[in-house]
This record gives sequence, structure tokens and C-alpha cells, in this order.
Amino acid sequence: MKRNPFIYAAAVLAVMVLGLLSRRFPDFLPAALGKYPGDALWALMIFCGLGFLRPKLPTTFTAITALAFACAVEFLKFYQSPWLESVRATLPGRLMLGSVFSWKNIAAYAIGIFFGWAVETGIKKCLIRCRPPRQ
Repeated sequence: MKRNPFIYAAAVLAVMVLGLLSRRFPDFLPAALGKYPGDALWALMIFCGLGFLRPKLPTTFTAITALAFACAVEFLKFYQSPWLESVRATLPGRLMLGSVFSWKNIAAYAIGIFFGWAVETGIKKCLIRCRPPRQ
């Protein structure tokens, strides 16, 4: 089943806004969650972005690819070249690449991507079940 690119483009924008709001207004979320809702939303944005760019990819493959990408970005934090540090010193660079490696970030990425996978899988199952029978 092919994804609707307009829905996924809107999802990318909505998740991006939610992620930025989670960092701007952290007091609206339980303090125990720390910065991790933003990390989960960042990974969900990657999942939705892949869904937009590759609408025919199977859901599980999209989720695995999104998690691999998120983990690659996380492990890239170990690479400390001057040009990359100058990118990380900017606000967009810090939002996209982060600055400090953490296994907790990877767990948050997995949660965000799992949420996207579960919602998409559930919607697809519902659409298949709710589809009228062919004549």
C-alpha cells in the first residue's frame, strides 16, 4: 500500500513543530522525561520523512532504515572534526546532529520510530478491514 505524500509531508512538519515545542517549553512535560521526548520526536520525523521520500517502502523496512539512520547520526557524535564541530555549533546543526553521545538517545529514537511503525501498521490494518468488498 502506497503512502500519501501529502499526509507524510504534513506529518513531518507537525512532528517537527512538536519536537521544537518540547524543547522550548519543557515544563509542559513531566520532568522525569527530560529531553527525550524531543529525541523520540526527531526519530519519528525521520520515519515520516522516509515515508514521504519513499512512499512504496514497506513499513518495517522504513522503520529499520529510520532507526539505522538515527543511530548513525548518534554514533557520528564520536567523530570530532573541526568542520563538523562548526556545524554542531549552529542551532540547526545542534538540532539535526546533537552534540553528546548517549545510549538513552538511541532508546528514545527506538520509541519514536516504534510509535510511527505502530500507528502506520494499525492504520493500514484498519483500512484493509474497513475496505468494502470488491464486486
